Amino acid sequence: MLVGMASAPVTTRPASTAGTRTGRGAAWGLAVGVLVVAAAFLVPPLTGVDVVAGRAAPLIGDWALRFGPSSIVAVALVVGSAHPGLRGLVERMPWRRLLLASWVVAAVWMVSLALVDGYAGLGRVLDHGTEYLQSARQVDDVGEMLRVYVSRIPLDAPHHWAVHLAGHPPGAVLLFIGLDRLGLGAWQAAGPVVVAVAATVPAAVAVTLDRLGARDAARRVLPFLVLGPAAVLMAVSADAAFAATVAWGAAGLAAAGAARGPRRWVLAVVAGLLLGWCVMESYGLVLVALLAVGVLVAIDRSWRERMAVGAVAAVAAAGVALGFAALGFAWWEAFPVLHDRYWVAGDVASRRPAWYWVFGNLGAVVVCAGLAMPAGIGAAWRPVRSVDRSVGRAASPPWGRAAAPLLAAAVAMVVVADGSLMSKAEVERIWLPFVPWLLLGVLWLPPRWWRWGLVGQGMLALLLQHLVRTVW
Repeated sequence: MLVGMASAPVTTRPASTAGTRTGRGAAWGLAVGVLVVAAAFLVPPLTGVDVVAGRAAPLIGDWALRFGPSSIVAVALVVGSAHPGLRGLVERMPWRRLLLASWVVAAVWMVSLALVDGYAGLGRVLDHGTEYLQSARQVDDVGEMLRVYVSRIPLDAPHHWAVHLAGHPPGAVLLFIGLDRLGLGAWQAAGPVVVAVAATVPAAVAVTLDRLGARDAARRVLPFLVLGPAAVLMAVSADAAFAATVAWGAAGLAAAGAARGPRRWVLAVVAGLLLGWCVMESYGLVLVALLAVGVLVAIDRSWRERMAVGAVAAVAAAGVALGFAALGFAWWEAFPVLHDRYWVAGDVASRRPAWYWVFGNLGAVVVCAGLAMPAGIGAAWRPVRSVDRSVGRAASPPWGRAAAPLLAAAVAMVVVADGSLMSKAEVERIWLPFVPWLLLGVLWLPPRWWRWGLVGQGMLALLLQHLVRTVW
């Protein structure tokens, strides 16, 4: 036994004090979230202002009470989430088996909610004229499509694109062109494919935390990533597939930071290609650069190593944009054209009052993410920190280095997107790629909040699906 090598004692706040502090932060965050949601729903009917959405504004949809046989499965999953042994099961399950289980349960959860509207709920919306599938079937020459893509964005252009194609870079429709070429172009087939891809998002976020050295945190947050109201919008939105691209890009970047030798650079290139493809799926996903920075900050390596990984990933991402430009679509030329179309007089976006949607958007994303999201952000705002007397400074929670930069990046992405006024309404769908990262705040919630917080997430999803018929 070595003598004299023990470190100085660490003085920490009592558990009751720590729980009280985080509990108060969570309560304040929850209260703010409820107020924002209430204002978003009540302002239009109370003021009579037409916010150009639906009767269920800030969501794009209408009130419609309904249920179906699959409601039983959805309710059973929520009841199961209340079981006191769930947390222990998640903590004990082998890692890879847990990731697989998260994918399966997420898919079952999304499907059970979608089928409340019958099988049409599992993908028929993808066949709408404003969506991608019909356009994908009409594209015979991808090269020609890319060359004329920008010229067909303006609303007054001959044969202008449908709303979703005009509002997105060509990477979005290329996904569905690929499905069509594989014989999966019917909505009955494309819908389940989108669900299968979207269901990988929880696992991708968990892998990101794991590669950043926070596997325990990944286990704790995983149930909240699986069971929540976002599933109502993810089945079956193309933006859910975008969310998967973002999540696996972040996971690849985190894995690159944790790897050594040639494997590091291969993973950095893969991460860069995925993140670069994100920007080709949605103009707003250029904000994912903030998430990439958050991942780099969270990597437990020297700044030199992190900058090298980031540089390789950035070059790969730029290569995607330059490759599209060489084929005829230049992102930097297309975005100003889209901006002009978005604000053209008479277009639906120009008629939506900006003063309402600044907070209406936030209300919509709280409904989409669930009330655990603002509660978690409130708890994380001033996290409990112990004081290490040996070094004379505060010590963050063991997973704080990994999760805090990602949560901060998610909040920053939403703030910038909201302030841009280029996302007035529809954010319950458009911001799906941001939602999983916003939910990382639940890591700061007091343990007593976790069980019933998860149940509350599931109940909100049931209410959303059974009371609101969204257009997504």
